Amino acid sequence: MKKYIPFQLLVTFLLISQFCFAQVDVVYNDLVWSDEFNANGTVDSNNWFHQTQLPAGGSWFNGEVQHYTNRQTNSFVDSGLLHIVAIKENFTDQSVTKQYTSARLNSKFAFKYGRVDVRAKLPLDSGTWPAIWMLGKNVNEDGGYFDALYGTTNWPACGEIDIMEHGIFPSENINFIQSAMHTPSSNGNTVNRGGTIASDLANSYHIYSMNWSPNQISFLLDGVIYYTYNPAVKNASTWPFDKEQYLLLNIALGGIAGTIAPSFTQASMDIDYVRVYQNTTPDTQAPTNFTATVGTISGSSVELLLNATDDSGNVTYNITYGNSGTATTFSPTGVQKSLIINNLSQNTDYAFSVSATDAVGNTSVNSPIVLNAKTTVVLQCTGTESEASQGLFSVGYNYAFETIGTDVKITFELLDTDKNDVVAYLWKQSPFSESPMTNVSGKIFTKTITGQTNGSTINYAVKFAFAGGLSVTKYFSYVVGNSCSLGVETSSEMKQFTYPNPVENILHLQLLDDQNQITLTNILGQKLMEAVVKSSHNLDMSNFKSGIYFLKVKNSNGTQNIKIIKK
Repeated sequence: MKKYIPFQLLVTFLLISQFCFAQVDVVYNDLVWSDEFNANGTVDSNNWFHQTQLPAGGSWFNGEVQHYTNRQTNSFVDSGLLHIVAIKENFTDQSVTKQYTSARLNSKFAFKYGRVDVRAKLPLDSGTWPAIWMLGKNVNEDGGYFDALYGTTNWPACGEIDIMEHGIFPSENINFIQSAMHTPSSNGNTVNRGGTIASDLANSYHIYSMNWSPNQISFLLDGVIYYTYNPAVKNASTWPFDKEQYLLLNIALGGIAGTIAPSFTQASMDIDYVRVYQNTTPDTQAPTNFTATVGTISGSSVELLLNATDDSGNVTYNITYGNSGTATTFSPTGVQKSLIINNLSQNTDYAFSVSATDAVGNTSVNSPIVLNAKTTVVLQCTGTESEASQGLFSVGYNYAFETIGTDVKITFELLDTDKNDVVAYLWKQSPFSESPMTNVSGKIFTKTITGQTNGSTINYAVKFAFAGGLSVTKYFSYVVGNSCSLGVETSSEMKQFTYPNPVENILHLQLLDDQNQITLTNILGQKLMEAVVKSSHNLDMSNFKSGIYFLKVKNSNGTQNIKIIKK
């Protein structure tokens, strides 16, 4: 039921609405088409068309079981509301009898770019599928309003925008609503979708919105964005949304919406209004306060920091560089955008030409701004190994050490396919330390060591812990700003057996040399004992407290640190 809003409340609502919609990339202000459903009785035929023709085969898509009708029992206006009603009843049409009826309305208005607001209350009955959605005006669909004159393109090449649909994911919360995009690149059970949980869908009205610009399509619930579609590459396969679309309102039944309860009799989607906004006043104001500076520089990337203001709510930045490099990005007005240009050549001078435009192409007066930057020198050492200082590797590992400025980025990839639930730790040999590495993807892990001095040598190994055990790589010595040499700190022939580990009393050592210097320290680095032992030696740890200890073994074959756990 529509209510007249006092002026003060109306102003407040408008301010809130503008604030909320400021989150989108383009703000659309001008109401260009609407239906407020103020006239009781039949649906306004100037605005809506009843789509009733069955598809070939006599059934609607997705296994749906209803007839769509133009009867007033299935769609009517009363007390300021449009009621779309799904009913359990035997009904014969087009020589086909079905057990359910509903209504499917096509708007007689089509548009390109803008915002749609629909205030509605939804049915939650099992097996019902209420939907607010859009199809390309050019869709080839017999029986659709625009088909006869414009239906040249099959679905999904026409593009489909699902503003709101409910009921097709029975496992979700009862108040879960979804928005989705159907394109040639992903359709049917599309990957391009997002959803959110509303409050009390059955008893409360909510505003379901879609904001469609040349850059992206955003979906909002009560003014808050919960999903945005913005493919990196926009072409006919991913972005058939450069042509007019029209609105559809309907309730489907059964099929992928699930089983209809035997007790079902009828259900209604009640719609307070449908409104479409665009920007009809010519925009002649170009972005102002345009600035562009260089941020962080690496051997393969340059960060550009961009900012400008514009009355359209969004600023687009176009960048050219090198022989043929281009990039485009956008940001809300007055919000600094960090754009990282990747895949650059190291130790190379680049000139970045940056312009700022608004939604209709007005260009800032101080465009372009030219930024000069030189990528750094990245010294890298990579390879593949299988040698272990502890445990075993069935295949081995890839490694990479990179000097980036005063930082060293260390990356390891475990190649063993027989190890699962893998985590990795960077091990420093002397003094011993261990720190977790970041999982990049799969079994690839990385860690950046900051504040290093060119020419200095760092020594590290990597511990891979996995279900059922652990394996530690050989130690690598890397000259910062130079190269790495393998196996400086340890020999592949080094025998290292310590058992049992964890130990309760006696730790058995089996070493290579007849003379081995061993040093035992606690987790704080305090020396607890030091001795020269033979190849076979029993170390009594019965008097030590429970905790972590480190055993350093030094002999003619190198030096190794072993982590010991005392029970």
